[in-house]
Amino acid sequence: MTDNRLPSAANYPVPQPESGKDPRFTRGLLFDIARRIEDAGYPPITTGRDLIRLMEALYTFCYTEDRR
Repeated sequence: MTDNRLPSAANYPVPQPESGKDPRFTRGLLFDIARRIEDAGYPPITTGRDLIRLMEALYTFCYTEDRR
């Protein structure tokens, strides 16, 4: 059975800006996502290491081709 609600083409990754900086990729975005993860029942993201790992995962999702 096929779920017709799902798009057939992926929207991500998006192209990286030529300048290397994307004004949408902010600390606020990172903290909003961290808060949503906590709201879903996961432990709070309170250490720098966890924030860095989340930032790297988000960056990879947004800008990097999946090489799997």
